[in-house]
Amino acid sequence: MELRKKAVFREIVTLKEPVKADGQAESLPAETGSRIGSTLKAYKQKDGLPGNCPVRDVLDRIGDKWSTLLVLTLAERPHRFGELRRAVFDISQRMLTQTLRELQRDGLITRKVHPTTPPSVEYALTALGRSLLDPLSHLIRWADVHHAAIRAARSEFERETA
Repeated sequence: MELRKKAVFREIVTLKEPVKADGQAESLPAETGSRIGSTLKAYKQKDGLPGNCPVRDVLDRIGDKWSTLLVLTLAERPHRFGELRRAVFDISQRMLTQTLRELQRDGLITRKVHPTTPPSVEYALTALGRSLLDPLSHLIRWADVHHAAIRAARSEFERETA
């Protein structure tokens, strides 16, 4: 099951990360970070309410692990509830139901009930949900490229704070 998930994620990640001549990943220009910070600051200064910031609002939805895993699973094809439960095996039924409902509310997935006995429910990505796959592919690629460095930093932190 785990190998299948990795294969699906690798299929989604088709773009190449920019690489310097020395083989190291290229970092974003400093002005990019400054521009992102300025955008967030502008929303904060409008009314000071974090709920009105589109970045926070969207990240609240896609920033949790269940939403991301479900979107990536649905990228392959539409799935029934039980299939999603098996594909994301460590999610509880309650959390799966809640996350699917929130993704549907945000317009990222559709829920289709088939008139069978018992009723069959199928979930699929909407066009809006599919538009999320490209940014997610960049995040997946970044995580894959930098995972070893992050684990090393965690180990170093644990040694220093122990």
